[in-house]
Amino acid sequence: MEQRTDVIVLGGAGVDTIVHVPELPLPYADSYMIRPGIETRAGQSGDFVAVGLHCLGLRTHHLDMVGDDHEGELVRALHRDRGIPLTEMPAPGGTKRAVNLVGPDGRRLSLYDADRARDSDRFDEPTVRALASAARHAHVVITQPCGAALPVLREAGVSLSTDLHDWDGANPYHESFALQADIVFLSTAALADPERTMRDITARGRARIVVATAGAEGAYLLYDGELTHTPAVTPHAPVVDSNGAGDAFASGFLFGRLRGEHPRRAALYGAVAGAYACTVPSTRTDAIGREDLLAQVARVASPASEAV
Repeated sequence: MEQRTDVIVLGGAGVDTIVHVPELPLPYADSYMIRPGIETRAGQSGDFVAVGLHCLGLRTHHLDMVGDDHEGELVRALHRDRGIPLTEMPAPGGTKRAVNLVGPDGRRLSLYDADRARDSDRFDEPTVRALASAARHAHVVITQPCGAALPVLREAGVSLSTDLHDWDGANPYHESFALQADIVFLSTAALADPERTMRDITARGRARIVVATAGAEGAYLLYDGELTHTPAVTPHAPVVDSNGAGDAFASGFLFGRLRGEHPRRAALYGAVAGAYACTVPSTRTDAIGREDLLAQVARVASPASEAV
């Protein structure tokens, strides 16, 4: 089948309600006056990756279960306004939603509504197979319906990536994604020994590339048995929120790889995209554009910048 899509993103469509708090952790009090105000907008992990890839000029298609509810309308509007194709299937429990508490330093605490997912949630297999057969790559979010779709994606022959987020290295739910993907992203936040976990993923699974993001400390890349470090990139504007930074990193990295870049160069693409995301207020779903990304990568990678 002719490849009409660069990346199909599976899962992670939803809505966040943003609540700015004076500090994290938030001390108990009877009430707080919130400034700026409380705002609900479409944008969870899959949405952020889809927007990031689309802004970088990749033909992107998003597939997920979406409810017949107000949150679902917000998700549909986001994709419609951005021009990102969305294939949706009914979500019996409703559209995924969360509350994000955002501190003054941009850190966030996410509270996910677990009642919105069902163990029986599944994608229609023929639809998954058809979309995957027309794509160069599939990025799989670790939300409920996606695990069951992994064998179908493998049968379709499309390359896979996934983001384990703050996996502790042991939870079996995340492990099934880790061992079936060709590119694995994860955070070092909950890992006692990130390198050991990264090497274990490559030893037991399919992945040749594992990337562990570490916030302001940059990211660690394991490729062909070699562990390298990519420093964090200084954002072009003040840091206001870390929401979506990991998704932006994944989008930038995948953009680099699909351009044929070496994984170390792709990690720099990810670092630039992640830094940009930290300058975007949590109430927006936005991402760096292709020209801006390439210009910043060229600047960061130039001999003059390396000598500073």
